[in-house]
Amino acid sequence: MASQTEHHAFHSLRQLVNETSTCSTNASSTNQSAAEAIAPFATALNGVNISMNNIFRDALWGSLGALAVLILLVRMGERLQSHLRHLMAMSVSGQQQTYWTLNRTSWWKVKKHLLYAPLWKKRHNREIRLSSAISMGTLPSRFHTLLLSAYVISNIVYCAWLDYGKLDKYSVVAQLRGISGDLAVVNMIPLVIFAGRNNPLISLLQVSFDTYNLLHRWMGRVVVLEVFVHTAAWAYVKYAATGWSGIGSMIIQDPFITWGTVGTIVMLVILLSSPSPVRHAFYETFLDVHIILACVLMLAVVIHCELGKLPQRPYIWAAISLWLGERIARMVRIVYCNYSRKGWINASVEALPGDACRVILHLPKYIHIKPGTHAYLRFSSINPWESHPFSIAWVDHRPRIPVLPSAEKDLESQDPMRIDKSNTITEVSFIIQAQTGLTRRLFNKARVAPRTLPIRAALEGPYAGHHSLDSYGHVVLFAGSSGITHQLPYIRHLLHNYSLATVATRRILLVWIIRDIEQLTWVRPWMDTLLQHPHRRAVLTLKLFITRPRDARQLISPSATVQLFPGRPNVQFLLKNEVRNRVGAMCVTVCGPGGLADNVREVVREVQEEGVVDFIEESFTW
Repeated sequence: MASQTEHHAFHSLRQLVNETSTCSTNASSTNQSAAEAIAPFATALNGVNISMNNIFRDALWGSLGALAVLILLVRMGERLQSHLRHLMAMSVSGQQQTYWTLNRTSWWKVKKHLLYAPLWKKRHNREIRLSSAISMGTLPSRFHTLLLSAYVISNIVYCAWLDYGKLDKYSVVAQLRGISGDLAVVNMIPLVIFAGRNNPLISLLQVSFDTYNLLHRWMGRVVVLEVFVHTAAWAYVKYAATGWSGIGSMIIQDPFITWGTVGTIVMLVILLSSPSPVRHAFYETFLDVHIILACVLMLAVVIHCELGKLPQRPYIWAAISLWLGERIARMVRIVYCNYSRKGWINASVEALPGDACRVILHLPKYIHIKPGTHAYLRFSSINPWESHPFSIAWVDHRPRIPVLPSAEKDLESQDPMRIDKSNTITEVSFIIQAQTGLTRRLFNKARVAPRTLPIRAALEGPYAGHHSLDSYGHVVLFAGSSGITHQLPYIRHLLHNYSLATVATRRILLVWIIRDIEQLTWVRPWMDTLLQHPHRRAVLTLKLFITRPRDARQLISPSATVQLFPGRPNVQFLLKNEVRNRVGAMCVTVCGPGGLADNVREVVREVQEEGVVDFIEESFTW
């Protein structure tokens, strides 16, 4: 009896084991089938909606192209109006330019509320500082904010426009992987264009490099985000199919995935190194590292696309070609400006009071340089691989063979088209105020030199100079500290052409704010040249403000047209007084600290309703 019972129990146990084994086998088979169904959505173009990707790519490029065309049309209208104003006003007196003082359209509303407007209230270019060592950068303008918002939102919409009606969620994630990766590569083309100093859109659209630099930074952030989404979408599907072990083995064993991972890691490093406090605190190091990382990134992306035979290959090759082309253009500029059959460029540096240097580059040939330009300088004995932008303060053209001083003076007053360029050399002068890094090292080397420091240097440029003030009857120029270097060439150009009756300008006011009286020595030889101009008193007025004078009683104004004041200027009072007494159309320009620029911008916006008052700000935010 007991034996039968044991046999029956053993039979039941064996049956239970068999059933359990069968269930396990079925479950394992089911899991394997599910994994096999999921796995394809993590490879190649499976699940990717290529036709929709192409639509979004065309929409992105189309919107950027339409914006460029719109800006071009606006610029063409402004140029035409400026040209007509110039032709009609240059031969008449100031009193006869009344027609051009008044607003003839409602365009002033666009300038006041959009183009010249800060994002909020007043602050735009004054840095947001958490401490003396930590800067959060600046705020974009209202117009820039609208453009950036439209760009960011459109990219988000493109990535989120998926076929959510599909039952298989992994196919939806595969769509996300495809569109995010496609947009990341497509966005690299304008990303590279906007980063270049030789960007042809700068002169064509008359948009400053500073603006393109802002767009470059935000485009870079969008590209980083899209790369992260692309990688995360792949990893999500791959994990569902194979688990973490499958992801790890793919990264190690599959070159296609390996290089994609390298690109993602590089993007992460770029993101971590690019926040404003880090960028401002270690800018020179950041710039070198950023360029190296950009090269590694493009290499990783092109290998990733080529190994996978992806349709984005033409776009990444286009981005690489544009980057290489821009670098070649820089080299061509350097060789063209710094070398001739007569020899190479040479330079001299002189230390000045107020922690500044006067750098004079003796170019071996004639180079025509317009007002309002800047150039990048590099010095062989101070990090020759680094170059930094500085406004061109003064340009002299001299005979290659020394002649009498009167002959040199005649050469300076000649029309550039009549100069014998084959027998002429150009001297380009800069004022470089010592801050940190390269500028401080340059000043320290010049300070210990006996008189002037000879140094091997190279000039890359000139850049910018696309703003012309020739059509304005009234020009007001604000300069803060070394910002005077941007304004001097404009004054020189307008004075010279006033005597030739080829500009509409009849009144120029220069407002220069400096810390102490010693800083006047920075530009004394050039300022003396301007003050000795025969027509200077009829046109030019100088107001110099010394914010920290040793003795305010020593600030004696030499004349009614050259005035010295202690303290800071009342920008509102000065500008509104000029607007009340304006001659023809007015242009207000500013080059200096962000706080000064914001104050000038605020007043220019306030007077927009009173007449034609244009605003130009020279700045370099990074």
